[in-house]
Amino acid sequence: MTCLLISSGNGPGECQQATGHVLARMKEEAVDLGVTLDLVCRGGRNGPVSAVAVLSGARADDLAARWTGSLLWRCPSALRPRHKRKTWFVQVFRLPDAARGAAIDPRAVEMVAIRAGGPGGQHQNKTSSAIRARWGEYAVVVRAERSQHQNRRLALARLQALADADAAEAQATRDGQAHWLHHQVQRGDPVRVFDGPGFVERGPR
Repeated sequence: MTCLLISSGNGPGECQQATGHVLARMKEEAVDLGVTLDLVCRGGRNGPVSAVAVLSGARADDLAARWTGSLLWRCPSALRPRHKRKTWFVQVFRLPDAARGAAIDPRAVEMVAIRAGGPGGQHQNKTSSAIRARWGEYAVVVRAERSQHQNRRLALARLQALADADAAEAQATRDGQAHWLHHQVQRGDPVRVFDGPGFVERGPR
C-alpha cells in the first residue's frame, strides 16, 4: 500500500477548492488504473483542508507518482470575484509507513453487506457480497472478493491502513519532517497544472 497526504497548506479557501478538485480527479484516475483509493478528509469551509489517501493495487505506485509534488490550479476566484490572484497550490507527498495507528477492534467496526456492483457483469449484483465498513471517521467499501468473509477481512485491513497513514502524518509533523507541508506549500515548479472551473489539465507555462 502507498500512503499520501494531500494538503492545501495554510492557503485560502480557493486552495481548499483546489484540493477538492484534486481528490475528485485522483479518484477518476484510480478507477482507470484499477487502483483502490481510500480517503480520510479534513474538511474546511470551502473544501478539504487536507486528506490522507491509501492506494493499493498493482499500479498504486504509478498513480502516486503522477500526483506527488506541487499542483497548480489557475482559475479566477469564485469566492472573491475582484481578487487579483488566480493561482492556487496543493501539495501531495508520500507518508512514511513506519507509524502504527490505533489497533482496530473488529467488534467496534460497523459492517453492512451491500450488493457488489462495479465490474463483473450483471450476475455480480445478485449477491450481497460487498462490505461497507466504518470505524470512527474511517470508512471503506470493499467488493474485491466474491466471499463476504474475505471482503470483511480486507475491509479491516484497509481501515487499519487508513489509521496507520493518519498516524504517519501526525508522527511526521511531530518529528518536524513535514513542517513545510501544511504551512509552506511549494508555489513553484508544479508537477501538474490545471485550468479553469472545469479543472482541465494543461502543460506548465
